[in-house]
Amino acid sequence: MELATAYWASRCLLVANRLGVFRTLADGPRSAEAVAAALGLAPRPTALLLKACVGLGLLEEDARGFRNHPASQLFLVPGSEAFLGNALRYADDMWDGWSRLDAALAGGSPPVAPETYTGGDDARTRHFVYGMHGRALGVGQALVSLVDLAGRRRLLDVGGGPGTYSALLTRAWPDLRATVLDLPEVVALAGEILASMRADDRVATLAGDYGTTPFPARNDTVLMSGIFHRETEATCRELIRRAREALVPGGLLIVADVFTERGGATPAFAALFGLNMMLSAPDGGVHADADVAAWMTEAGFAAVERKPFPSPMKSWFFCRNVSPRSGNSSTCG
Repeated sequence: MELATAYWASRCLLVANRLGVFRTLADGPRSAEAVAAALGLAPRPTALLLKACVGLGLLEEDARGFRNHPASQLFLVPGSEAFLGNALRYADDMWDGWSRLDAALAGGSPPVAPETYTGGDDARTRHFVYGMHGRALGVGQALVSLVDLAGRRRLLDVGGGPGTYSALLTRAWPDLRATVLDLPEVVALAGEILASMRADDRVATLAGDYGTTPFPARNDTVLMSGIFHRETEATCRELIRRAREALVPGGLLIVADVFTERGGATPAFAALFGLNMMLSAPDGGVHADADVAAWMTEAGFAAVERKPFPSPMKSWFFCRNVSPRSGNSSTCG
């Protein structure tokens, strides 16, 4: 029953986020009637939604009315440095796709065309790119703590989306400069984000398609984050091969994504993530970490390290050197 009704809770969160409940409560407690009036909603159903959000731990209630839980104040109020509301909007946008899961299983094609959130629909593209940015602010800081890019100067960020990882990595290693390769509509938004992070002097953008656009040469680091879950094994292998060609000797390849363990069923989040990608990308799915490591070995990389991101982030990363530097067979972590 918990599984069967799990969408009740997620729908409350997604709708409250979309309607602006947490923004409305950002300045302190308000009654249900005041929230309803501010949002143009009916009072009685609004009170039911607010009560449900209290039960879910998203809001708190006392004699003065409803207020944000501290976690909601941090993560769900626009303008907060940890704002994840846009990431939730992407999940909200995927709602109809999940409702057509049975049709996708029967027909084999994704019900949500990837173009809708990578340029075809301006609002959904903005939700997607800024959602990636919000999530990447947290994940990227973990990545910074897991890799050592000291002495490296040129980073190619393949499918780098908002450029958040490149901004954080170049901030941590001031001698590093980065280029973010992604679709034109995506890098246009990345330019906004990089400027807001004051990273546009360290991170350049390259509009293109990582499947066909030639990779700039002579990088000492290539980052591929969050792209393997959109691609088949054959395409992932080709991306790994092209990354090696784009690296100088001693260069480093970092692959970060959501991966399953052997067998593809665990952790459950990763297996469900594979379904989510199947609903929104023709070749979407999820790969096992051991398989990706094997592909990298077969492509001629050496000195592997495989590390999990700290809880609760559901990602793994792999890094390999094209050829070891003198006296140092591994430069990761």
